[in-house]
Amino acid sequence: MKSQPAARSPLETPLKAVIGDKTAVVFEKAFGYTTAGDLLRHYPRRYVMRGELSDISELKEGDEATVIADIKKVNLRRAPGRIIVEVIITDGSSEMSLTFFNQAWREKQLKVGMRGMFAGKVGVFNKKRQLSHPDYEILPEGGDEDEATAAFAGRAIPVYPATAKMPSWKIAQSIEIALHSIDEIVDPIPQEVLKQFNYPTLSEAFHSIHQPITRDEADRARTRLTFDEALLLQLLLAQRKSQMRSLPATARPIKSDGLVAEFEAQLPFTFTDGQREVSGEIEADMNQTHPMHRLLQGEVGSGKTVVALRAMLGTVDSGGQAALLAPTEVLATQHFSTINRILGPLAAAGTLGGSEHGTRVALLTGSMSAATKREVLAEISSGSAGIVIGTHALLSEGVEFHDLGLVVVDEQHRFGVEQRDALRGKAVTPPHLLVMTATPIPRTVAMTVFGDLDVSTLRQLPAGRPLITSHLIPSLDKPHFLDRAWERIREEVAKGHQAYVVASRISATEAEEGASVITDRDREVAAAMGVTLDEPADPKTIVAVEELAPALALGPLKGLKVAPLHGRQSSELKDETMRAFADGKIDVLVSTTVIEVGVDVPNASVMVIMNADRFGVSQLHQLRGRVGRGKVPGLCLFVTEAAEESSAIERLTAVTSTLDGFELSRIDLEQRSEGDILGKAQSGTQSQLRLLRVLRDEKLIDEARTVALTMIDGDPLLESTPELAREVEALREEEAASYLDKG
Repeated sequence: MKSQPAARSPLETPLKAVIGDKTAVVFEKAFGYTTAGDLLRHYPRRYVMRGELSDISELKEGDEATVIADIKKVNLRRAPGRIIVEVIITDGSSEMSLTFFNQAWREKQLKVGMRGMFAGKVGVFNKKRQLSHPDYEILPEGGDEDEATAAFAGRAIPVYPATAKMPSWKIAQSIEIALHSIDEIVDPIPQEVLKQFNYPTLSEAFHSIHQPITRDEADRARTRLTFDEALLLQLLLAQRKSQMRSLPATARPIKSDGLVAEFEAQLPFTFTDGQREVSGEIEADMNQTHPMHRLLQGEVGSGKTVVALRAMLGTVDSGGQAALLAPTEVLATQHFSTINRILGPLAAAGTLGGSEHGTRVALLTGSMSAATKREVLAEISSGSAGIVIGTHALLSEGVEFHDLGLVVVDEQHRFGVEQRDALRGKAVTPPHLLVMTATPIPRTVAMTVFGDLDVSTLRQLPAGRPLITSHLIPSLDKPHFLDRAWERIREEVAKGHQAYVVASRISATEAEEGASVITDRDREVAAAMGVTLDEPADPKTIVAVEELAPALALGPLKGLKVAPLHGRQSSELKDETMRAFADGKIDVLVSTTVIEVGVDVPNASVMVIMNADRFGVSQLHQLRGRVGRGKVPGLCLFVTEAAEESSAIERLTAVTSTLDGFELSRIDLEQRSEGDILGKAQSGTQSQLRLLRVLRDEKLIDEARTVALTMIDGDPLLESTPELAREVEALREEEAASYLDKG
């Protein structure tokens, strides 16, 4: 349900109507901006006070830089066929040159002693930094009384994320036009909230962040605008949560003498205190007549799957069905095998030896044959399959449930909100929802990405779980260490154990699974927004599964049973390989990250991760969790060619130093962009969320969450604040549009 939209805001004025067609086209091409609001939300990266100079020594070759400096020397010289004007500028401690070709008039325009802003791409010539044909603007001298001087004297000069065609001062000029040409902005935030936190109005904040007199004024404006972003996100999540609670659902109470009781009686272990606590939270939710909407997060190996299985069996107990949505066929198949193994006779209803309280477990994936798929669809629609496990195939047309009572989504970060909703839409009445992630989530991320869910956390590992030892192998400096890694695999196999070897690529000629190609456009926009993109390593140095598997089988692991596994193999081959590995018929599995989550082979005791610097912190932790799942300790070896003092080595050292997934998730968060964090689940990061930083702004997020919950509790549709309702709806629509684009 949507609230009534407010009247059109001045911030929605087309940019062409504010700054003219020609300049507006440049902004659209460079940044994707089309409205006055887009432009006003292009915030300064930093400020330089009148009289301050830039630090030239920090500039790197290739930077798009705006430098505020003094002109120290101007020299014109003639060369065959051209005239060269060289200008030396200084910040007081370092120097760089400005070079102009065949523009002799620059010598008269640029005078020693002038101070200016100079913008361009930093180059290096004769080991010295230079800007070739830079854009520039000379700053007026402070003693003049003219209007231009008054605009600069004593003020903080904003330095904007810029591009070669749109330098910082041209952005400032365009923003000044916008600030003075659009109508008065109606503040979407209620006055009582502004007074509570002593925030300026929105109009004041825009003026203060772009044209501050002092840095304190700019900081106050930035805090207000960051709060706006946090509040928008929290309102969207609070609305979603409120709407879910208003829906009717069928209560799914667990019978005292039914399927769950028999399941718990046959388990060869007892639940941990944490598992019992979380199971109680889920059971209480599912006893309600509105849908459960809960996130279950936990450490690697903390037993999330068995908790989720108990909830699924409880749904079957009450006469309903449960669906488990997994992101890959390998993981779906693994869940299918694991659940059948855990349930035993309870998964064989209707067959000889099956339990009278039992059910059937069905698997549905996209690569199944038409005949097999028809059989599975019939079991689902008739209700004979109480538990249905599948990939995105569960979302497709033709999949009809008899009575879908519970949806379990595994690895929530790989699915969008709309995909969750698509599966829930297959139920007669809204089903209960349990989403799981094996990637521990810091509190701030839980509040921003999963704020529409209640959160349960499993930190406690089952008793007797063996430890995993981790070591870093710098293969360039110490190649004999890598030789020792292969020897360790041979030693473990000789003891009857198995090993994983993980690579980031399938083949040497193709990018790794899930990786994106960094384009020139990506680099330009990233540089403009002040973000550094990690360039891919040289492809020749990246180990790939298809080359590594035979090289190991014919080399250091000769005589062992080595098999490859990756996402581009047929479903049949992947299933056959995983079954063979689980059955101990394969000694060493050479794989991509398809084994990252859910794969449970207790006999695997050692893992070697090649090019470990290519993986994120949490991903390495997840991969490492595939070993040490049985009765013997695990060993994980991170192989890297990264330089000794690099950030990659720092990251890998952090992973080897702790098994605490929550600590590692915080380190991971510190090293990732906000787009990585928010983009999967909240896609409004490009235009709506520009200032908010999940770690830095925890206090603001807390405050915004409190305000949002209070507002939605009293006014779920935000009918009393139509401007705010409009902005929340814009964020919602952006999220939906992003989902459709990805589809």
